[in-house]
Amino acid sequence: MTKKRKHQEDFQKVKLKVGKKKPKLENATDTTFKTKAIQIPEQLKEDGVLPTQNRKLNIKDLLSQMHHYSPGVKHNALLGLKDLLSQYPFVIDAHLSNIISEVAAVFTDKDSGVRGAAVHLLQFLASKIRAEQIAPFFPLVSAHLSSAMTHISEGIQEDSLKVLDVLLEAYPALLTDRSSILLKNFVELISHQQLSKRLKSREKLSWMLSVNPNRRVTSQQWRLNVLTRLKKFLQAVVDGSSEIEDEGLQEQKDSPHSVRNPICISWKAHANNQQHIQLFENGGLRPKINSSFRLRSVASVMDSAEKGLSSAENLKGFIEIIIPLLIECWIEASPAQSAPILGNLLESESQQLMQQVLSIIHLLWKLTKRHDETYKMELWLRMNYLVDFKHHFMRHFPYSLQETVKHKKKDSYKGNKYCMTSSNSVDHLLLNLTLCDIMVSLASTSTLQMDSGWLDMIRKFVTDTLQDGSKLNSKQVNRLLGVTWRLMQIQQNKVATEPLIKAVYTLYQQRNLLFPVRTLLLKFFSRVYQKEDLRTQRIRSRSKVLSRWLAGLPQQLALLGLRNPELSNQLIDIIHSAASRSNKELLQSLQATAARIYDPLDGTLVLLPAEAQRRLVQLVYFLPCLPASLLACLSRCCIMGRMSSELAATLIGILHMRSSFAGWKCQVQDNSVNDVDYFSFLFSTLIGFSREELTSLQGIRGKPHISQTQLSPVRLYLTDLDQFLHHWAVTEMICHSLSTIPSQSQCFDILQTGICKYLVGLVVIPDSTAGSVLCAINKLLDQACILSENLHKFLASCCYSLLYFLLTLDKEDAEHVQKRDMLWGSCISALALLPRLLRLMLQSLQVSRICREELPVVAQLLRLLMQHGQLRSHMITNEFLVQQIIKDIMTLKSGEVQEQWLTDLHYCFNIYLASHPQGPGPINAVY
Repeated sequence: MTKKRKHQEDFQKVKLKVGKKKPKLENATDTTFKTKAIQIPEQLKEDGVLPTQNRKLNIKDLLSQMHHYSPGVKHNALLGLKDLLSQYPFVIDAHLSNIISEVAAVFTDKDSGVRGAAVHLLQFLASKIRAEQIAPFFPLVSAHLSSAMTHISEGIQEDSLKVLDVLLEAYPALLTDRSSILLKNFVELISHQQLSKRLKSREKLSWMLSVNPNRRVTSQQWRLNVLTRLKKFLQAVVDGSSEIEDEGLQEQKDSPHSVRNPICISWKAHANNQQHIQLFENGGLRPKINSSFRLRSVASVMDSAEKGLSSAENLKGFIEIIIPLLIECWIEASPAQSAPILGNLLESESQQLMQQVLSIIHLLWKLTKRHDETYKMELWLRMNYLVDFKHHFMRHFPYSLQETVKHKKKDSYKGNKYCMTSSNSVDHLLLNLTLCDIMVSLASTSTLQMDSGWLDMIRKFVTDTLQDGSKLNSKQVNRLLGVTWRLMQIQQNKVATEPLIKAVYTLYQQRNLLFPVRTLLLKFFSRVYQKEDLRTQRIRSRSKVLSRWLAGLPQQLALLGLRNPELSNQLIDIIHSAASRSNKELLQSLQATAARIYDPLDGTLVLLPAEAQRRLVQLVYFLPCLPASLLACLSRCCIMGRMSSELAATLIGILHMRSSFAGWKCQVQDNSVNDVDYFSFLFSTLIGFSREELTSLQGIRGKPHISQTQLSPVRLYLTDLDQFLHHWAVTEMICHSLSTIPSQSQCFDILQTGICKYLVGLVVIPDSTAGSVLCAINKLLDQACILSENLHKFLASCCYSLLYFLLTLDKEDAEHVQKRDMLWGSCISALALLPRLLRLMLQSLQVSRICREELPVVAQLLRLLMQHGQLRSHMITNEFLVQQIIKDIMTLKSGEVQEQWLTDLHYCFNIYLASHPQGPGPINAVY
């Protein structure tokens, strides 16, 4: 028993106590483990670096809050979006789709604060997002806008107009593409449908104005708000249509359709069939093809609902709906039946509403003119609406604004306690002019007898407005001139048109007119003149007022000067057009004012930019007479450098064509350019300096302006490089004109006389003048020409002075180095053409009279003359003179070390002259 018990104790079960852990078994598996976080920065980078605003919310957080039920949260989210996008604009491109969809969705939010914040955010986004970026998402924006405009809540409707304002300002083209839907929304904002008893058989619905007492504004004010936006929308439609032609005189706009790029034509290339020129009938904008076939436009393939107002059917349908509603609005705002006929007083709000009514009708009238069958459309408009317009619109015409009385402060204007001031800046004149524009568009020459009553009212109003002396802005004048032009087209006899032109001229004569106003008046008169000039001579009847206006243009151009270059360009264009048509009155006035226009000091020609100068130079061709005083002014303009050398060359060419030496086969105008005056012009321009300027140069001494040598009596005045190059370019054109004169010998005698009279005897001569004289001599010299002794000596002195200047020129003097080739070529050509000139120059080289520093220059000159191929034969002829000069140099340098330049001179003489078989022998035999 004892052994058994002991054996059992080895495997005895361990008793566990309560609260104690169970001891681990020896063979137990350890199931514990440790974990560590794994960081992957690249995968978490997108969410980690999204920019946040001051509340630490990123773009995703803010967009998610847009769906919150609380208006305050949504309002704060919109404000946070604006703050975030203003700080980090690049977020807009990355999340554009989500931003647009979420912002557009709150257009119809019930809370006004949320809608207001959405409008402000949309306005901010419009300044950051381009039209091509938002175009893919614009259908969604337009759908939300339509939903807001047709919403049952009045507040949402009112805020939808604010959204419309933002979109019209930023994206008018995208908005007008969906005009078919938005136009219906506009109608529903101010009216409702009603089944008309009269139209029940045709199952059509009529519209009548609606009144909603729950609105915060009056019904009239609400209609004014809606019609204002409708007018802006239609204006965007009109601006986006390039096919609309307005009979008024519109101001120039920076649109791609108004830009006309000129074609640069090379007539030589055109004559050789290397350049094809395509001409268009209507000003080059697009070709007009006369064909009975018409291509179907892309718009015709679309459904009529998608085409909007570009479809004649849709436009007629919208006119049938909106015009009755507009007439009802007019009736509500128009004065009472008992009001006086003239000067009917209107309150400010009523006049604003009436102005919007007329503006909408005016824009609709413009849209009718872009369709193919314009005449049928105008006939349809007249047949349907002329009676109503005469009854409602013309009944109390003209209209004026009722002024309200406002109390002034006691400390201002003590004598007057009350002062009449306008309650609003409403343009009652524009209201009347818009009405006139609408009405005259319904009249024509064929209906003149039927419409004479109200047309006379309009004609009287237009005439009185033009003549009352009031200051008009460009918008008023534009509309006023448009009505005037239409009245002149309706009744084209002189009895009716002359008072209108006279009235416009009265306005034109006002002082201190604004530039846009002056521009419109100039365009009007130019258009009237061109229209008058197109008539045949048999039925043409010149307007006295128009002739007086044309005659005053040159004087206005001279007085204007540089104060307004753009206006000067317009005057020049009109003057050029009339001068090319040989208008007698204008040409006489231009002749009388030419001296002031072409004054070389402060004339219009030298003050205006290059393009205007070009047109003024072209006008010289049309001047009836070119007296000596005017030619003197033109010569100074050419040489003063205030217009380009190319333009100066053009002017010289024009004067040559006006002269008797142009070679015209037909008889030119008698005494237009006197031959003596013409030669005087050419000589003065060739010299490049006036007599007074040459006289003032004689007192200048020393460097850096004077180059002088002891061997020549002529000292050179060194001109600036720009002046020199300009003078040289003009000289080439002068030489060309002189060379085309038939009698070259007589022309040379005249030039020789002028040089001897005005230049010979001067001590200081400009380098450009000396070079120009040599250039002209080279161009005109032939065998029949005989030079005087004085001219020979003068030219020899000029040649040596120029050559000495070129040889002593410092290579680092970049300004004068550029003159070298031109002056050197002129001197060498003259010496080659005139052997006596070379001989006189060699005879003047008396080295005994010069200082030792000038000896190397003389030696270099002789060496270059001997090496020159054109002069070699002449140098051989004068070998004895050259030999004597070298001998004198050797005598002065005797007893000294022979320098390199003397060795070179000795070598050249032996090579080029002494080795000649007819020569006296080598130079060694002399010394």
